Amino acid sequence: MANDNMIVKQLSVFLENKTGRLNHVAEILGKEGINMTAFSVADNSDFGILRVIVHEPERAAKILRDHLFAVSLTDVICLKISNTAGSLSSVLSILEKEDIYIEYMYAFSEGDDANVVIRPDKFEECLDALKRNNIVMWNREQIV
Repeated sequence: MANDNMIVKQLSVFLENKTGRLNHVAEILGKEGINMTAFSVADNSDFGILRVIVHEPERAAKILRDHLFAVSLTDVICLKISNTAGSLSSVLSILEKEDIYIEYMYAFSEGDDANVVIRPDKFEECLDALKRNNIVMWNREQIV
């Protein structure tokens, strides 16, 4: 089994497609001192899904549920790769060779580094493949 410390909990918050709903979440978390380290918003015609990484995911989920948001916690893997052309393809090629499908992914870059959040279909196999290939993964303590 993989080191549980390498698994990061992500909040998925379901939002009605209404003006201000995303801001409402940001406002609630901000007032509680919870910083959103990374996030992505996806939507369809009826609702949106805010996927967000925070330092205290269980606490954030409770706070949002107390404010009547539908929230789930999901395990994801956070990678730190070089912010250069071809770096992402190199990592995805490793996973492709292992027949690991990426259900969704989002990323952001900071200077020389790119931070990538992935949700693979085969979680343990993905962690093992990344470790075997010396791909750097965030751990829970690195999320601030």
